[in-house]
Amino acid sequence: MCRQTQLVMALFCGFSLPGFAQPGLAQQSPPQSPLAPRAEGATAPRESGRRITLDIVVTDKSGKPVPGLQQQDFTLLDDKQPQAILSFRATDLAANDSTNVVDSPLQVILLVDAVNTSFRSVGYARQELQKFLQKDDGKLSLPTSLVIVTDTSQGQSQPTLDGNALVETLNSNQSGLRTIGRSQGFYGGADRFQISIDTLEKLTSHLATQPGRKLLIWLSPGWPLLSGPEVQLSAKSQAWLFQTVVGLSTDLREDRVTLYSVDPLGMQEGLGRTFYYENFLKGVSSANKVQNGNLALQVLAAQSGGRVLTSSNDIEKLITSCLEDSRAFYTLSFDSPPADHSNEYHSLQIKISKPGLSAHTRTGYYAQR
Repeated sequence: MCRQTQLVMALFCGFSLPGFAQPGLAQQSPPQSPLAPRAEGATAPRESGRRITLDIVVTDKSGKPVPGLQQQDFTLLDDKQPQAILSFRATDLAANDSTNVVDSPLQVILLVDAVNTSFRSVGYARQELQKFLQKDDGKLSLPTSLVIVTDTSQGQSQPTLDGNALVETLNSNQSGLRTIGRSQGFYGGADRFQISIDTLEKLTSHLATQPGRKLLIWLSPGWPLLSGPEVQLSAKSQAWLFQTVVGLSTDLREDRVTLYSVDPLGMQEGLGRTFYYENFLKGVSSANKVQNGNLALQVLAAQSGGRVLTSSNDIEKLITSCLEDSRAFYTLSFDSPPADHSNEYHSLQIKISKPGLSAHTRTGYYAQR
């Protein structure tokens, strides 16, 4: 059974709300996305066996990426145990003036989320995005594509260095109001959760066909977490959700996707909502510990080595700050220790020998026997 179907079943069949009667649900087919599926023989090179590849951004105390480090400056810890670094590569785009799309080691994907964002906030996000794309006369520094997601369709443009062309695409795809009938209730939240995860899975499958590192900047306050003391999941639903967590974590890592969560509501968000996701940041190790919050946008972003940006309404500035992580980064590989069982969670940590520097990468991965 595919993960999308498992997730739908977990959302619509697995919830038990004490004191809340569940009415009969009309089975709603998820919208078909034009995003390309993972094609046979068309995927980018992926790891085999126990080989793990990580993209790492090292920053100074001011948060600026630091180039010029050597392999001996890095110590990699897997479940707190040092591991031998088998390969090491440094990328410094500031020293490379190449603007060739094919030769670029990475690309940017800007995603406008009209499923989980109000009509007014989507409009503001689009204005800010247009400002970013039209800076420097529309000349982008990195190959960039645009994804617009509604509850009825998803589509992606081709990567380009022409910001003005992306503005034309943005303006020709004006998103309307959500059509989910229960969008303000619990079941509407489940609909949006399902559509969002389904979109992320399709998008990572599409990105698997392309080489290099990808920065996925998701403009959204995030989908509903659907977690709390009143939400109880059956053992079967937890098993399905755990497989989704494992699958997305593995796909994001193997496809070299770093996810960024940029909230267009900024400081308008309540503090409780803004920081509730932090309860789920620790990697989940088994099905009986999983909750829907483990699939929150902000959680997936932080665990991928990306950032969660909620403190400002200046979306143009926030996007620019995300792209700073691409200026200088490091790619290393190692072999994971033998796993005792399938889907065994391993925490990761990178230490830098030079003082005052911090490393940002994936927080963990799932090893297989």
